[in-house]
Amino acid sequence: MALPRLVISARKELFESFFSPWAVKRLDRAFAWERVGTSYITREFRKRVQGAEALITTWDSPTFAADLRQSAPSLRIISHCGGEVKSRFARPLFDSLTITNAAGPMARATAEMGAAMLLYCARNVDFYRAALRKKSNLIYEQVHLHGAPESITGGTVAMIGFGRIGRALVDLLRGFNLNWRVHDPYADRGLARKYPVKFVSLRDLLPKAHLLVLSAALTEETRGILGKENLAALPDGTAIINIARGGLIDLMALRREVRSGRLRCALDVTDPTEPLAVDDPLRTIPGSIITPHIAGSGHHVRHEIARVVLDDLERFFKGNRVRNRVTAAMLDRMT
Repeated sequence: MALPRLVISARKELFESFFSPWAVKRLDRAFAWERVGTSYITREFRKRVQGAEALITTWDSPTFAADLRQSAPSLRIISHCGGEVKSRFARPLFDSLTITNAAGPMARATAEMGAAMLLYCARNVDFYRAALRKKSNLIYEQVHLHGAPESITGGTVAMIGFGRIGRALVDLLRGFNLNWRVHDPYADRGLARKYPVKFVSLRDLLPKAHLLVLSAALTEETRGILGKENLAALPDGTAIINIARGGLIDLMALRREVRSGRLRCALDVTDPTEPLAVDDPLRTIPGSIITPHIAGSGHHVRHEIARVVLDDLERFFKGNRVRNRVTAAMLDRMT
């Protein structure tokens, strides 16, 4: 019996970062596969996918319009190496094809990044690092006499969004006995029985949010949720940790607040302004920590993503239900 024809859309280096030698052997056993390295839909790309029954996409793949079915009439399933699929595939494709993603492996890794940033900000590590860069030991005297006031244990943390990443973050930090105040109008309120969270309105959340984690999907409803007005509602000294999407924040308004010294931030994402301009003040001003979108990019995460993708593809061609299908009905609440 002929193996299903599979096209993988990825540059060589990106492909190798996802698919270990073990995963390549698995590909060889289950599929007649080939890799296409272009990030655009060229004539050559259309030729290669013309007879494909399956397509694996990655972060460098083209975006696909509804006419993909015309170029690839045999195509039955697309499996994406990552979580975000809404902007990559035209909405009608979700009805005419099986489209899967692999968001699960990224959730815990992203939560880990959130935990690191949250603890770093809660203990005000950047302040002490800056003090030690000065040619003075005054900070030792101040800490000796007055102590260090910063601690997160038993404290309260605010969060916007309580999806897969938010829940993983709460789980990771359970040992700190935190009280979480969460704004997410769509989260199941029954989750408050399993997690130490209290669901509140955004109006109630912001004025008491001294540590604020963003883990929400980017939708039309959440885009710019931290704009000028909502940023102004935050208490002086608030640290904003964004491990979700850059579009949740008005970057210009945040830049002004951090520059003034009123707010602090730790951002792993600044999209769509990504990469962040080399002369952007957020890279260097006190109170700002920027990392280059590293939360879910670990090697182990990518290998796990490849495993999830291959699992669903093998299930599909054996006639079983895939585990990670994304339907058109799900798109409005997804990034």
